[in-house]
Amino acid sequence: MPAPRPRKISDIMPKLQNVAQTSNFFVRFALPSGDLRRYMRQKGINDRFVAENIGLLCHDAVLPGSALASLNTAGDYQGLVERFAHTRNFTEINLEFYVDNDYKSLKFIEHWMEYITGQSSGDPSSDTYHYKLAYPETYKSNDTRIVKFERNYFQFLEYRFVGLFPLSLSSTKVSYDNSQILKANATFSFDRYICGESSSLARDLGIAYNNNKPTSAFTTRRPTGYDLNNTLPSVLTENGAIRSSLNFGAYTKVTGKTNLASVTKSIGNLLS
Repeated sequence: MPAPRPRKISDIMPKLQNVAQTSNFFVRFALPSGDLRRYMRQKGINDRFVAENIGLLCHDAVLPGSALASLNTAGDYQGLVERFAHTRNFTEINLEFYVDNDYKSLKFIEHWMEYITGQSSGDPSSDTYHYKLAYPETYKSNDTRIVKFERNYFQFLEYRFVGLFPLSLSSTKVSYDNSQILKANATFSFDRYICGESSSLARDLGIAYNNNKPTSAFTTRRPTGYDLNNTLPSVLTENGAIRSSLNFGAYTKVTGKTNLASVTKSIGNLLS
């Protein structure tokens, strides 16, 4: 590699200024269907609040991290110790929520945890009450997502969590001092995450899991007169993220439409 050469400030500044911002993100929860959703409805937490409002009330989130557990092996090569990965470990994530006037964001976490441990048929206020745990498939969420996007809505990165559930709810302090916004902090555990879009539509188009190019099935044939690089207007996807990098040629192959308005309408139906 040759030694670096001097470069102009005008060549460097566009690269340094084109960096992601921390304040543009969206969280969407998706509870497993069945007893948990019915239980939450009984507590006043309806499906619309879970799908739309709780994500907006999440004002502080983190993009997940992971680590590789490794094993050292000595003796395969004289005087050399080698390290090999054998397990991928996923860390917990902390989410902080604004508490609304109806306390639904706080109740959402409380009753989710209550459902996990509250499968006993006894009276919770009884001295002899005991906790009974629910089966994991009834309380783990496999479709909760965090979408990090930019202000122009053209770039975004999606994380989908598999096996997510609340692990702990931190104590919430209240005080007679100057009033501030009440916040609730919760820690969530998950089995693994998927980086990149993972919807069935994205997989069919070949753009799932952060693939940049559609599959050949959608690029070899496209309507005459349309450039594959033409893009559609921004569309709100099923996970709440603004997606504007929609490929016109690929989507016309899926929807069978050649008119821009018809394609946009068809995509809306597919994403709904």
